[in-house]
Amino acid sequence: MLSHASRLGFRLLETDGSARLGEVETPHGIIETPVFMPVGTHASVKSLTTEQLKQLGSDARSTQHPAPSTGPRIILSNTYHLMLRPGVDLVEQLGGIHKFMGWDRAVLTDSGGFQLFSLAAIRKIREEGVEFRSHIDGSPYFLSPETSVQIQTRMGVDIAMAFDECPAYGISHAEVEKSMQLTHRWAKRSLAARTTSSLFGIVQGGVHLDLRKRSVEEIAAMDFDGVAIGGVSVGEPKEEMFEVVDYTAPLLPSDKPRYLMGVGTPEDLVNGVAAGIDMFDCVMPTRNARNGTLFTSSGKIQIKNAKYAADDGPLDPECSCVTCTTVSRAYLRHLFMNDEIAALVYNTIHNVSFYLDLMRAIRQAIALNSFAAYREGFLSRLRQEEKT
Repeated sequence: MLSHASRLGFRLLETDGSARLGEVETPHGIIETPVFMPVGTHASVKSLTTEQLKQLGSDARSTQHPAPSTGPRIILSNTYHLMLRPGVDLVEQLGGIHKFMGWDRAVLTDSGGFQLFSLAAIRKIREEGVEFRSHIDGSPYFLSPETSVQIQTRMGVDIAMAFDECPAYGISHAEVEKSMQLTHRWAKRSLAARTTSSLFGIVQGGVHLDLRKRSVEEIAAMDFDGVAIGGVSVGEPKEEMFEVVDYTAPLLPSDKPRYLMGVGTPEDLVNGVAAGIDMFDCVMPTRNARNGTLFTSSGKIQIKNAKYAADDGPLDPECSCVTCTTVSRAYLRHLFMNDEIAALVYNTIHNVSFYLDLMRAIRQAIALNSFAAYREGFLSRLRQEEKT
């Protein structure tokens, strides 16, 4: 296994069209790709304990699933939120993020750039970095490429992200270009600040394909361990988002992991893999779980609907997660309608398990050189569900 100070390793095992099957080696284990990373913003995937998180997914009692789950091998956490609370000093003092949360698998942290994008009204961007005020108590902070990488390193993460600026959708080509150039300068400074953690660069450029091409050329020429597509899913129509992804992904280095940040729905993941993406993250499975929207093999279910009040069937007959093998739709609806905490737990167990099982099925399809057929069948089922 790699030492903590070692760089990340990546092996491309198989290709099926543009879809890629690979392995990412980190100090905390090997990650099979394509992979979905559950989001643990505050060093916690919402509604789940660390032990529950490790046990998510299929238990192989259903022949519909290709292999038993051992839970996610990597999660994503958040530099911005952890630097504010509890603070990097405390996380470092308590042994780093893995010991802090009792997690012995890999952790990737974003740089804080996207969170500062969402705080546009209370931030000030300059060449050195970003001045902003805490959304918690209004206290002033400053985040730069150097401090962002240092914070991620001090927390002991496996994969850190370079500090970038995320441009808003709808601004002019010239404004996006200026923002992209700042991201490139910050990328060089992020690399210079790297010590132990592996570091991914981020391609920006908005919805402008000429800028995306230039950004790939700049970022790919730098000594990053992986490359991410950032600045999507920020308000643009989905058609434009995937025009960017379909254009940009094939331009990324083939010998490094390719990461699509903040995307998305199950169909987004399937289409992203078809474009050549290896890594994904999104709050959608956990956020939807808390809102009572559950992903199943036959489409989304709103568990609060009255038609489930006396439904004693499993949430998803094709799923063998704890939720689907122990409780009924009627019970899940009862819990949700009564605001029981157990509703959030059961719902989150299922939704995240669904995403993990989806990625495992995708990996198997690539290995069998049948991904195109798998994708068409998956999307066809969704289209059929939308008609009913």
